[in-house]
Amino acid sequence: MALTLKPPAPIVLPEGVPSVFLAGSIAMGRAAPWQAAVEAALAHAGGVLLNPRRDDWDPAWPQDAGHPRMRAQIEWELAGLERAGLVAMYFAPETQAPVTLLELGLVARDGRLVVCCPPGFWRRANVEIVCERYGVPMVPDLQALIAYVARFLAA
Repeated sequence: MALTLKPPAPIVLPEGVPSVFLAGSIAMGRAAPWQAAVEAALAHAGGVLLNPRRDDWDPAWPQDAGHPRMRAQIEWELAGLERAGLVAMYFAPETQAPVTLLELGLVARDGRLVVCCPPGFWRRANVEIVCERYGVPMVPDLQALIAYVARFLAA
């Protein structure tokens, strides 16, 4: 069974167990809960899924690095990005996903990334060219992303 960790749970990754950070569109109210679809599809897989979509998110938290809960959320996401064996990134076409674009820049060069950026995403050309330049595999849709992650967890 895949174990899913969400903030604020500590990120504990057992040695030798594959881990995947689910990076991508979260825009509450606009992005479908695609992470839940990934979790459901991989429920019987092994490994650890790091899902940054916090259950108790409060959109009233200020965009202030001094706000303790905001800082904790962002630090959790950065730790997950750094520690996961694979970063699975999804750009929902109905969102702009500025944080996901930032994360793309952070991990594009390190060989641990797979990207799904369907047609309709407002900066798809940017994403495609970055992936081409740095050899990042791109998959066409969420089902293909899930299949890629499943293969990674089974390896």
